[in-house]
Amino acid sequence: MNPIMLDFPNRFETERLSIRLPLPGDGEAVYNSIEASIEDLRDWLPFAQKQQSKEQVEVNIREAHINFLNREDLRLLIFLKETGDLVGSSGLHRIDWNVPKFEIGYWIDSRFSGKGYMSEAVEGITSFAFDHLHAKRVEIRCDAVNYKSKAIPEKLNYQLEGILRNEDRSVDGSELRDTCVYAKIRD
Repeated sequence: MNPIMLDFPNRFETERLSIRLPLPGDGEAVYNSIEASIEDLRDWLPFAQKQQSKEQVEVNIREAHINFLNREDLRLLIFLKETGDLVGSSGLHRIDWNVPKFEIGYWIDSRFSGKGYMSEAVEGITSFAFDHLHAKRVEIRCDAVNYKSKAIPEKLNYQLEGILRNEDRSVDGSELRDTCVYAKIRD
């Protein structure tokens, strides 16, 4: 079956969060979160290596919306239910619908860090993948020295399947880095 024919929710909730696909107009909130968090994001994420304009972020959000509808990449934005504030971004990436399997990526607005929001979001996204997308495998890959990122799959009982040595370069290109591969599977 062509994945574009798959029907599944484009939004869901956890205890404190509302998680949904990106919509046109979300660019300003995402831009503001990136700007508030740029120092924390710069060490880990390629998009944080250079200044982006509000328009560039909005274009990226609209492309993410289209990719979601095409079932090519399922980016998700995370909001506080109580206030509607954007907490961060996550999603299901590197999709293989034939398995089906997904990789969860995430970043958080630094103003909301340390409150358990991203762990809650990733737990909700993991459940969404298994319950609505019939995932057989969900992965989280992260830099071996990104301790905050590694704490999430470890807290959520993802299995560390291995460490890929010298698998990638740091985002600034200055050194080789190891990548931790965590996964949950459904038989």
